[in-house]
Amino acid sequence: MTDLDLVVADKQVVADGVALLTLRRADGGELPAWEPGAHVDLVLGADLVRQYSLCGDPADRTGWRLAVLREQSGRGGSAHVHDVLATGDTVTARGPRNRFPLVPAASYVFVAGGIGITPIVPMVAAAAAAGADWRLVYGGRTRASMAFTELAERHPDRVEIRPQDETGLLDLAGILDAAPDRPVYCCGPEALLGAVEQECARRGAVVHVERFAPKDGALDGPQEAFEVELAGTGEVFAVPAGRSVLDVLEDAGVEVLSSCQEGTCGTCETGVLAGVPDHRDSLLDDDERAANDAMMICVSRSRSARLVLDL
Repeated sequence: MTDLDLVVADKQVVADGVALLTLRRADGGELPAWEPGAHVDLVLGADLVRQYSLCGDPADRTGWRLAVLREQSGRGGSAHVHDVLATGDTVTARGPRNRFPLVPAASYVFVAGGIGITPIVPMVAAAAAAGADWRLVYGGRTRASMAFTELAERHPDRVEIRPQDETGLLDLAGILDAAPDRPVYCCGPEALLGAVEQECARRGAVVHVERFAPKDGALDGPQEAFEVELAGTGEVFAVPAGRSVLDVLEDAGVEVLSSCQEGTCGTCETGVLAGVPDHRDSLLDDDERAANDAMMICVSRSRSARLVLDL
């Protein structure tokens, strides 16, 4: 994937703790195309790569818009964006990549929590443009902490803004009961995602989620040693307990793109030609896991003594 050196054309605060960036090419040229649900990687330092959803207009190829929440307990990426990155600076971006695509449908329910509104913004625009029947319920800690609340002004009959300090927790059962048989798209904190998945499972509803953090329990499991073989070179590496495939390959000088190192972004997805992975990511669905033809090498391990990777 090609690295793009982009200029921070604009940076502004759009809610408490939320910075909105507009990135453009220095020469004014077009950026790669993308669709709702896509994200890009920002390379903020040698070992500091973070993913942020694109929240602008896919038809505008002159700029990418990203909204970044300052994570008080984060690992430094959001703090760098808020405290270091300034208008006029150059930042390297990779992508876009889409693990959260909007599937064409006649109707939708969108549920967003906090900064999880970012991938939903272009989704509701696409649904509206397609003439679909849709509803968005957007929750957050406080109204001041919620970006893009102007969506309610543009679509007063379809968008509900629900700050927790004003209206309490989202009534997910009521939201889903009011719109049966619609596909549900949800992004936000893990507690919200897990609750939406449970409610949808009870109803047999189709649900699509995007996680910014690992799913509860996803990283749990035994830490047994195994081997990986690179199909392209025949090299074999031992992966000891407590170390990831990614760690071992990077130490050996094998170039593999990675980003989140938590199994949530898909950057390190690698083909599996033989062996049975022990999937510990928060991305692949049940069918993709059962196929066992790809894995996220930053977190997933092996159920077999050896894996043959398409590297």
